[in-house]
Amino acid sequence: MSTESLTFYTHPMSRGRVSRWMLEETGLPYEEVILDYGSTMKSPDYLAINPMGKVPALRHGGVTITEGAAICTHLADLVPESSLLPPPGSPQRGLCYRWLFFAAGPLESFLTARKYGALAPTSEAGYGNEADLLRTLEQAVAGKAYLVGDGFTVADLYLASVMGFYMRFGMLERRAAFEDYVRPHQQRPAALRAAARDEALMAAHPHPAAAAAAAAATARTTATAAP
Repeated sequence: MSTESLTFYTHPMSRGRVSRWMLEETGLPYEEVILDYGSTMKSPDYLAINPMGKVPALRHGGVTITEGAAICTHLADLVPESSLLPPPGSPQRGLCYRWLFFAAGPLESFLTARKYGALAPTSEAGYGNEADLLRTLEQAVAGKAYLVGDGFTVADLYLASVMGFYMRFGMLERRAAFEDYVRPHQQRPAALRAAARDEALMAAHPHPAAAAAAAAATARTTATAAP
């Protein structure tokens, strides 16, 4: 395991929640830097670390790692004794990669595009079509505790995070197989610790959309209460 320091750049209402869960699973010490949308996330200092101006990002020693799936995979490799990734070169590791990148690639791309009414024509969509994607997802998780073998891996963490998020916000239907797979993973001690930390940060670091919605709701309440 590398002894170089880890610095984690995130926001409590971002995909950084997935990476924080992974950090908690590893038990590795890390420094946390909270960045806000539209301000510190676009500051020159942070753009020098991640020119995309997005979170999450992980600094390991002098190297910057972005993209949640890459961060989670790298962290798993730092603690081989945890079995969060199968041994290098094994068929099981290949299977782990399959589901990890299925979640980070076609599944997230499709669900996000569908949410915003931006689906590509079926014949041109790199993420496939709705029926194939959801059938593949259901076949992967139905009746199973884990995606790979008989233990929890980074693939379970990432897929359960994606599914849980999209079901929570009504962007993925709550099929019984989906909920049965996600529920126990979300109750893991590391998942609960990570969620508690992010929830505690949300008051001081609201998402702009959430803050705007709250302000609008307050304005409506005030207008209704006015004589």
